[in-house]
Amino acid sequence: MSVLQRPQPRPGVLAIDPYVPGKSKAPGVARVFKLSSNETPLGPSPRAIAAYHAVGEHLEDYPDGDSTALREAIGRAFGLDPSRIVCGAGSDDLLNLIADAYLRDGDEAIHTTHSFLIYPIAIRGSGATPIAAAEKNYTADVDAMLAAISDRTKVVFLANPNNPTGTYLPFDEVKRLHRGLPRHVLLVLDAAYAEYVRRNDYEAGIELVATSENVVMCRTFSKIHGLAALRLGWLYGPAHVVDAINRVRGPFNVNAPAMAAGIAALQDSAHLETSRAHNEKWRAWLEVEIRKLGLEVTPSIANFVLIHFPHERGRTAEDADAFLTQRGLILRRVKAYKLPNALRMSVGTEEANRLVVAALAEFMGRK
Repeated sequence: MSVLQRPQPRPGVLAIDPYVPGKSKAPGVARVFKLSSNETPLGPSPRAIAAYHAVGEHLEDYPDGDSTALREAIGRAFGLDPSRIVCGAGSDDLLNLIADAYLRDGDEAIHTTHSFLIYPIAIRGSGATPIAAAEKNYTADVDAMLAAISDRTKVVFLANPNNPTGTYLPFDEVKRLHRGLPRHVLLVLDAAYAEYVRRNDYEAGIELVATSENVVMCRTFSKIHGLAALRLGWLYGPAHVVDAINRVRGPFNVNAPAMAAGIAALQDSAHLETSRAHNEKWRAWLEVEIRKLGLEVTPSIANFVLIHFPHERGRTAEDADAFLTQRGLILRRVKAYKLPNALRMSVGTEEANRLVVAALAEFMGRK
């Protein structure tokens, strides 16, 4: 049958490279340590688990289509107006909704070279063209992003901290980027890893959203809160952006167990602090120990490290990935992020972290 005799996706859809998540299995290995998806090694708050189970008694009921209680809980936790918050099925859902609402055929949207793969997917999915601005030292470059602006630019996506590099822009640089944008261009600050950051010059975006008409901030419960399986995220933005997003999102895009678990997670500040302290300790340890092996590690402020491997035969990132996988240690290949000779490692348990360093020492010591 001719392709003209069957339904055809609109132009651009088949140009999308599908998102491929980090692998989670090592065939033939009895015990696996999955360090490929930036999941918290401490799991979710016990309060969140209890709240999730409690909702199981009423699965016949539709969830609140406006996520009212969850938005109010987020508002209390961050000092925000709940009417300016939108919740979604993970921040991915919200990023796609932004693209749906603000991009169309012929438009352009900017991201950086090594930024989150969902950005070009969402951009192309809306019919627009993704424009990759060059980075400097694996970090977003404000000058390069501003130079990429054209009369077709409608949205700029900035992951801060960035995945998979773990680098960040200080708040002064974010503000400089915003000042350089035309007022009709929407700046999207993706702060999925914000809770892990302990830098005085960092700000997730709340202040800029509160004082601007063209900035939104996206957050997630998948990382430090450990609710990745439930798919839960939120957006804070100007009233007119919130209105537009609410018009295109599904009426029940957040499920009831996720809402309940999210509310409970926000209330457990002790668990949050324990997770943050664990990450701070072991990320620093990993960077030091891996560098001792002669490998470059990009300085990170998130819950993962980016490890660069030599271009020598037998010691490439592909070789290291195979070597580690055979030992049940699963890291993330980042070739799709234009980083073919690097692996991203999530900060894991003490046992997992020590096993990876020992395995890398063995890998680098091979003749």
